[in-house]
Amino acid sequence: MLRKVLGCIVMIAWILKLNVSKSQDVQYSQFYAAPMYLNPALTGASELTRVGVNYRNQWPGLDHSFNSYSAYIDHYIFDYNSGIGLIFNGNQETLANLSTNEIGLSYSYRLQLSQNLFFRIGGQVSYMQRDAFFSDLVFGSMIDIVNGTVGGITDELNGIPLDSKHSFVDYAVGGLFYTDKFWIGGSAHHLTEPNISFVDDQTSVLPMKVSFQGGYKMNLSSGGRDYFTHIGQERSLSFAFNYKQQDPFNQLDLGAQLFLQPLVLGIWYRGLPTKNNLPNNEAVIGLVGVSLESGLDIGYSYDVTVSKLGQKNSGGAHEISIRYTFLWGDPRSRNQRSRVIPCFKY
Repeated sequence: MLRKVLGCIVMIAWILKLNVSKSQDVQYSQFYAAPMYLNPALTGASELTRVGVNYRNQWPGLDHSFNSYSAYIDHYIFDYNSGIGLIFNGNQETLANLSTNEIGLSYSYRLQLSQNLFFRIGGQVSYMQRDAFFSDLVFGSMIDIVNGTVGGITDELNGIPLDSKHSFVDYAVGGLFYTDKFWIGGSAHHLTEPNISFVDDQTSVLPMKVSFQGGYKMNLSSGGRDYFTHIGQERSLSFAFNYKQQDPFNQLDLGAQLFLQPLVLGIWYRGLPTKNNLPNNEAVIGLVGVSLESGLDIGYSYDVTVSKLGQKNSGGAHEISIRYTFLWGDPRSRNQRSRVIPCFKY
């Protein structure tokens, strides 16, 4: 019973954000495995061609689920020091059949500031559509407390079509400084703070999201050599952070990742404990993945809920990422790779 009550509270709060309060973007635990979603400046950052998908199932222990997914392709053009990309993002929650879909184009430019220091700047323009079907919602005024029956739609949805759609154009920018040891940058999404209300004569803005990311990579003693290529296998330890602020929420991810090629192990903490009542103390995240010489990377992570919602009630969160990086075009470009960002694998 407690799980159902908590589930209803969470879902009602989520629905209310559509038109009453302010919405918040989906957070991926493997945010470096969703590079273009994290920062447009990371478009083409592999300096090869990259195709990837991400899937997140949040709080499966509740009666209604949140599912998010992202797919992208990007390519680096050496002659123009530029990266171009196409991204598709979507998320869905089952209570109101609310879905948000986005398709966007990204561009980035790489500038060499010194022998070892580089700067990337990028931008993205997207078309977004939100779709909701409210007929399955149950409000207190619809329940007959005598016999327990549920009646028809009441005044709570007055002025809102049961099957509602809303679309708009969105913009994002980002920048990143990096060497072969560290990186630091930031991005801003929803620059124009577009109106996302389903009601024509009302305004509910999507607040601008500002994020800052950075980290440091330490190379450990080299491992053995690959049997076929005789190339030394990488051994490294990386530390990173990702801070996000989207009014009225803020959040900080702190983590470390150990790469023992081809195995990747990671642990994260997501939260920013404060004295206010906002749900910032959220999760501890464990990650395992493989990064193969063929260019295939597969990662799985699990969020253990540490907020008041509780692990038993929420069921945590599952997340999977898959991407494939390869050379497309002139084979001589393989030797032109100047300095790949030493970001996390996931």
